[in-house]
Amino acid sequence: MDISGLSVIKIAGTTGLITLFKAFAAQALGLALTATLAWMSPALFHGAWRLALVQGVAAALWSNALRQPYWWLPIHLLFLPTAIAMLTLQLPSWLYLLTVLLLALVFWGTVKGDVPLFLSSNAVADAVAAIVDRENANGFADLGAGIGSVAVPLAQHPALKVDAWERAPLPWLITAWRCRTLPNAAAKRASLWDCNLAHYGVVFAFLSPAVMAELGEKVRREMRPGGLFISSSFPIPDWEPEKIVDVEDRRRTKLFCYRLCRPE
Repeated sequence: MDISGLSVIKIAGTTGLITLFKAFAAQALGLALTATLAWMSPALFHGAWRLALVQGVAAALWSNALRQPYWWLPIHLLFLPTAIAMLTLQLPSWLYLLTVLLLALVFWGTVKGDVPLFLSSNAVADAVAAIVDRENANGFADLGAGIGSVAVPLAQHPALKVDAWERAPLPWLITAWRCRTLPNAAAKRASLWDCNLAHYGVVFAFLSPAVMAELGEKVRREMRPGGLFISSSFPIPDWEPEKIVDVEDRRRTKLFCYRLCRPE
């Protein structure tokens, strides 16, 4: 691995520690604020459920103040109420371990700054397929492929070689299963930072704003001149896209298309 790759890993590790610190801080500050309000007005905060709901709202507000990514808001909002609900139901202890294990398998890279498992819509897959057709590309990579929402539909074109890169174990396993009958598709159980982008004419990613600057450097460094990089939802800082495609789906997704310049 080259020096730039090691620097990305260090950045990811630092991002993970900061994310964990902010998450614990939001929960602790939410709990402290709730305890203070309960001490000041005991009658208004009587009962565990009311306290849990107030703590959830307070933790979500602190998360926003600490500038955590938006997907942390429902996590903070529901964390304590969900914990109380599970204790109230007196569920078997192995179920807690199973829940944690499943969450870890699905959201493997979230703590390090990755986007949780957000599925790209069929409309996004169709839009990307149309772009790939216009590019006449013979190699396509989906970085952070999830369960193959984009990679699998594109692999229906037998002339296109599709690689789906996903490091979270459970989404990767689902993608591998979906690709089992597609000889031109492969599910890669590896970090996107280990992917050599020089092999692909078109590369697609739906990741996180936290990694877009580093990913942009990787794209510029590795992709061949004339290649096209497509980022779903998140632009690359300080790089003007060749085109922005507006997708008519529920999230009003934008596809930022970046062309690798050919040498003059």
